[in-house]
Amino acid sequence: MAFLNNDNSNIYLRPRVMAIFSLGVASGFPYAMVAATLTQWLSEEGVSRGSIGLFTLVLLSYSFKPFWAWILDAVRLPVLTKILGHRRSWLLVADGLLVLALALLSQTNPVGNLELTAYMAIAVAVASATQDIVIDAYRIEILDEEEQGAGAAMVSYGWRTGAFLASTLALLLAEYVGWSFAYSVMGAMVAFALVPAFFLGEPLRHKVAEKSDLLKDAIAPFKEFLTRHGAFIILAFVLLHKIGDTMANLMLRNLLVELEFTKPEVAFYDVAVGQVALFIGIAVGGFLYARWGVAKSMLLSLVLMMISNLSFAVLAMIGHDVHFLAFTIGFENFASGVGGVIVVGYLSGLCNLAYTATQYALLSGAAAITGRFLTAPSGYLIDWVGFPVFYLITTAAAVPGIILFIFMIRNGFLGLEKPETAPKST
Repeated sequence: MAFLNNDNSNIYLRPRVMAIFSLGVASGFPYAMVAATLTQWLSEEGVSRGSIGLFTLVLLSYSFKPFWAWILDAVRLPVLTKILGHRRSWLLVADGLLVLALALLSQTNPVGNLELTAYMAIAVAVASATQDIVIDAYRIEILDEEEQGAGAAMVSYGWRTGAFLASTLALLLAEYVGWSFAYSVMGAMVAFALVPAFFLGEPLRHKVAEKSDLLKDAIAPFKEFLTRHGAFIILAFVLLHKIGDTMANLMLRNLLVELEFTKPEVAFYDVAVGQVALFIGIAVGGFLYARWGVAKSMLLSLVLMMISNLSFAVLAMIGHDVHFLAFTIGFENFASGVGGVIVVGYLSGLCNLAYTATQYALLSGAAAITGRFLTAPSGYLIDWVGFPVFYLITTAAAVPGIILFIFMIRNGFLGLEKPETAPKST
């Protein structure tokens, strides 16, 4: 299509860059439904804090996605691939499964059958993670090199907007018509954000191998990445850098229920005020990434995220104070906005276009897996030490990632240099 070659001097107004915002919405929407929103639902239904903590294991689906991401790189879907292309055909299938899974989750009863709710939540997370694999690959491949930074900012804006819509609308609907109906409505809204991808067409930079060997297809993306200079150090950083942030955020809604914040207060301060701060943070993150580069901007974002965890500890000690809640949520979202853009840009730059889906799934999945494992027993830890000490622990958990990143800067292990080899395209 002609508009794909838009020469608009403002990179953010290019149609394909703007479309990335929509894909980000589609990605953030379901994540919020099985993270913050589901935690609130379970808390209000009287599910024990220990069980809620274990429920966060559902989110491990997002970290395990590298194990099936290679299928989305290598396997062509019959009929659909010829009609829509490789990436868009997988996008359609993943989105259809996601809508179905959310509809089934909406019909469960956490009080009467918590196990079934857990199974349906896992189904939503797996379908959502699969959709994310395709979205991330599509984003990286549809954009030119000069557009990757803007794309990282737009997908972050979109992701947070999707999470905002899911959280706000679900809370307000649940207040008046109940959680089941709220989830039903949310499930019906997921598909709309994907429409622009079908107008943009298939990525021109996507590399498809001439012949398919499933064993080699499964191994090659990991082998290519792990044989790079400093690969294991980069992976160690990816595993460590979000531990504290992940633990802190996944138990936040439980803290707000504990402090007796009402759903309208949570919807306004945690979601609405936080969203404004987040958008400012994303803009600042995009500016810093472009102006300072990876090293300085990433280091600043790591420190900001560590401080945001400390503010949660203070909130837990102060108690029900909407003004300090606004400050805490505002600062946390600002820090997340700054860090989110920089991390997405960094991880995107590490991917070889021959294996985009698998390598980005590996990196983005690893970024949260450690924190998600440690979050599982968080409910029991909070019962033991209380919320203030718990959030002090999450603050301390951010320190190793900062130290390792400083080591990477000093020893040249950022790892952005990668081979440009790829299978021959058809």
